[in-house]
This record gives sequence, C-alpha cells and structure tokens, in this order.
Amino acid sequence: MKFPSPVSVQWIASFIGAEVIGNEQGFATGINELHKVEPGDLAFVDHPKYYAKSIHSAASFIIINQRAEVPPGKALLVVQEPFEAYLSIVRHFRPFEPADRPVSDSAVIGKGTVIMPNVFIGNHVTIGENCLIHPGVSIYDHVEIGDNVVVGAGTVIGGDAFYFNKKTNRDVWYKKMDSCGRVLVHSDVEIGCGCTIDRGVSHDTVIGRGTKMDNMVHIGHDVVIGRNCLLAAQVGVAGATTIGDGVTLWGQVGVSKTLTIGDNAVVFAQSGVAGSLAGNEAYFGSPASQAGSAMKQLVWVKRIPELWEKVMRLERSAPSAPPRDNG
Repeated sequence: MKFPSPVSVQWIASFIGAEVIGNEQGFATGINELHKVEPGDLAFVDHPKYYAKSIHSAASFIIINQRAEVPPGKALLVVQEPFEAYLSIVRHFRPFEPADRPVSDSAVIGKGTVIMPNVFIGNHVTIGENCLIHPGVSIYDHVEIGDNVVVGAGTVIGGDAFYFNKKTNRDVWYKKMDSCGRVLVHSDVEIGCGCTIDRGVSHDTVIGRGTKMDNMVHIGHDVVIGRNCLLAAQVGVAGATTIGDGVTLWGQVGVSKTLTIGDNAVVFAQSGVAGSLAGNEAYFGSPASQAGSAMKQLVWVKRIPELWEKVMRLERSAPSAPPRDNG
C-alpha cells in the first residue's frame, strides 16, 4: 500500500511508540509485507529467523522487536510488538469504511458499463468502459477494473487475504493480518461465475489483459497473472505466486504459494504445482512434472500388476535348488 504522501520516520516512530536506529530523517512511501517490498517501503518482522532477510531486503524501514545493526540509509523502528504496530499503521491509512448503499458514491463507473441487479460495488472502486457486471457480484473497496471486462454472477473481487500472524504463546494462535492491498483487473478480462479473487495483503493482486477465467476459480492474495492466460474451472492459486503470459491451467489445478510459472506453460487437469515451472512446457501430475515423462510413469505404474504376475510365475517355474552338502 502506498501512503497518500511520504511519511517521516519520526512521525511513524511517535505514532507506534518506537525507538529509531539508523536514518532518522527518512520518509516512507508505503507499507508492504516481505514478499513484495520495494525501496521506500516500511515492513515489519517479529521472528529472529527473518531478521537478516528483512533488514537486507529492499525495504528502507523495518519495524522490529530487537535492536540490530542497520545498513546505511535504512532505519529500524524497535517496538515490543511489530505486528500490532503494523496493524495500527494499516488501520490509520486505510481504515474500514462501512457501506450504506449497493453502489458507493465514491465508485467511478465508465461509459457503456452495465451493472446488473443485486451487485455490490464498494468504496473507491474504478470500473472502465463497456464492462458487464452480472447479478450478485461483490466488488470490495479499492478494486480497479479496466475496459471491456465481463464478471460472472456471484463472483467476489477484493476479499481479504487468507493471511495470519501465528504465535503459539497466546490464546488465539492466528491473528488476522489486515489486508490493505488492491485487486487490479486489466482490460479485456473475462471472469466466470462464482470466482473469488483476494486483494493483496499490502500490495496488488493483478489479472493481466486478455486473461480468461472459468467458473469457480480462486486467486489468492498478491498473485500476479500475466496477459492472455486461460484458467479452467476449479483452479486454485495460492498467495504471492507469479504466472507468466499465455499460461494455461486446466480444471482443478492447484498451485502452491510464492512460486513462478513461466510464459506459455500448460498444466494438465488435476495437477498439483508445488514448485516453480519453466515456460513453454506442458506439465502433469502431483507434484507436476514434464507431461511426457509423467505420462510414461503412469503407463509403467499401470503395468505393475502384470509385471508382478510375471515375476511370480518365474519364481514358481524355477527348479528347486539342490540340497546343500554340509559334509
């Protein structure tokens, strides 16, 4: 999430009650979680395992719960509970705004766009020209949709990320990490019925131009999907994954988090993508591997009973071993 204007580290420190180590004169341009940080961003870390990774990431300012050395030009903001400090900042700059009507007065809807009955459009939503939004669609706050987009009935765009801070030393282990990111749907996209597209935790979930999605597809937080992709029914893509241009995911493909699928890759139905895949290849299986090799493996698996029977016949027909001479 970008701040409306750069915010001084001194103001942030005062707001969250932090001690500043390092660049006390800096200005933060936004707040982001570690997968998506950029120079100028404010991030947080509350586990020693990730201290070094956070301090040496692209983030310029890090909320942390322990004093440490800081690279030149960066600043640490030391507080007892970095996660709570993060929530305070998010809620200050992107507070919850309850809706009191089906279409918010702050929504901007382009010429020629048709909004069917029983559609909800939240605050600060932008929809381009010549779009068709079918009945029962819910478009949450801060979603941006381009031109010539079709959204099928019952779809939800911009729901909160499935993202939690876990601490086993408290009664409630999982505490919700408030989502302050957006969903950006580029022009010429078609989204089927009953789909769900989550907003970014603190960055953007992106659907590239010309991409087509079938019914019952789920796209997790901070996913970036390229141009002209094809996603068949019941595909699920977990958070912070990047999918290149021209990728095809056939029905019921499951894609794990924080990985990359290269341009023009094809993943056959019911496959499970557990790691990154190179582009311009076809994949199958769980975990997904090169389709030709995976198909051959299936052929041999199916032959196991036949091969086992051959082995047993050979053993039964083999002559008995002569008695051993122990003299």
